[in-house]
Amino acid sequence: MASWVRPRRIPIVRIVVIALFLAFVLAPLYWVAITSIKPSDDYLAVPPVWFPDAPTMVHYEAALFAYRGLQGLINSIIISISATILSVSVGTLMAYSLARFNTGGQHLSFWVLSQRFLPPIAIILPLFLNYRLVGLQDTHVGMIVAYTVFTLPVSVWMMFAYFRQMPRSLEEAALVDGCTRWGALWSVAMPLAAPGIVAAAVFTFIACWTEFFFALVLTSRNAFTLPTVFRAFLSFQGAQYGEASALAIVSLVPSIILGVLVQKHLVRGLTLGAVRG
Repeated sequence: MASWVRPRRIPIVRIVVIALFLAFVLAPLYWVAITSIKPSDDYLAVPPVWFPDAPTMVHYEAALFAYRGLQGLINSIIISISATILSVSVGTLMAYSLARFNTGGQHLSFWVLSQRFLPPIAIILPLFLNYRLVGLQDTHVGMIVAYTVFTLPVSVWMMFAYFRQMPRSLEEAALVDGCTRWGALWSVAMPLAAPGIVAAAVFTFIACWTEFFFALVLTSRNAFTLPTVFRAFLSFQGAQYGEASALAIVSLVPSIILGVLVQKHLVRGLTLGAVRG
């Protein structure tokens, strides 16, 4: 009797739920992308224009150059990448110390995370006054320091959970073989913790990339970041929907590229370290 395999049936309900979820997520993105290439007369047309007859790139040119969106994009890249590197580097070392040596006792790790609970509005005024006093207001260095301190608790907590679930036996074996503690860290612990480091770096970068409040208060002409440019699109004359949509699409590109490049490590880091532990 010939063997046969019954075809696998996909429940209709599952397909419908996934389709509705994708429509809910992708429909706003599609509308923003289409608005960025619409002529101004099509913004509020009735019925809505789902795809313009004469697409235009004039909104991208205006957003990047007339509204200094390109300068904000460059500033955001410099500040976000620098703050991410500093935050993850310091956070990884601190998390390793907390996980392996119980530095500060049992409650220091939670105290570090609790610093993130503090609302930014509670510290922005003294931070602004101190920055103006020492000359860090509206500078790249000032924003990098602020973002590093702002994101450090999350980096420490994510890496602490990752190091805590890693077996100590591998590092102890390296120590028995003659490695120093630093050698065991760089040769054994760090390679194993790479997915967790990538996950922490992605979350830190996104937090820096989308942060608005600190940038709004601490910058003006020189170190302003991309999110602060959007306020220029709202005025008493109306809203610049095309320019705002164009800059929104531009701001999505670095996050999408980063997510695609580190997708495998990000998923593994979240499942092995940041969630479990």
